[in-house]
Amino acid sequence: MAPEVTNVLIAGLGGQGVLKASDILADAAFRSGRDVKKAEVHGMSQRGGSVTSDVRFGRNVLSPMVPAGEADYVLVLDETQAAAAGRSLRPGGKLLSAAVVDSASLPTSKALNVAGLGMLSVFLDIPEEIWLAAICGAFPKKLHEANAAAFRLGREAGGRDRSPVIGDR
Repeated sequence: MAPEVTNVLIAGLGGQGVLKASDILADAAFRSGRDVKKAEVHGMSQRGGSVTSDVRFGRNVLSPMVPAGEADYVLVLDETQAAAAGRSLRPGGKLLSAAVVDSASLPTSKALNVAGLGMLSVFLDIPEEIWLAAICGAFPKKLHEANAAAFRLGREAGGRDRSPVIGDR
């Protein structure tokens, strides 16, 4: 049975596309028929500082903020954010790192956030075609193919024996 509300925290540094990734996740969850709430903490993002975004979705979501210690999934786009963001996990939650994606295989280094979503997608009950529609809705047409390729690369990384899960509680 799926949880009433799924809590996801995405963490990284300014310029890595944390907010774009959370927008895509929120859109994919909405397109799959769920109530969605989202919140962001920008910090010193314009200077490469920490950025986090909370995305909560389910049948009925009342608050946009993931309660302390209740994140089901934490996706880190930069390893320096793993320790701090990992404290948000609930017991049994999963800490995922985009670092397991072979960045040399990405169509562009800017697509690491979308590859991270591909890894996360393996754990969520949202069909791939909905993810791809949300990705295409977030970027101009000229970037659709590259981002779809990055998403699929992330899905492969998430589905391999070498798990993207770097920690759990």
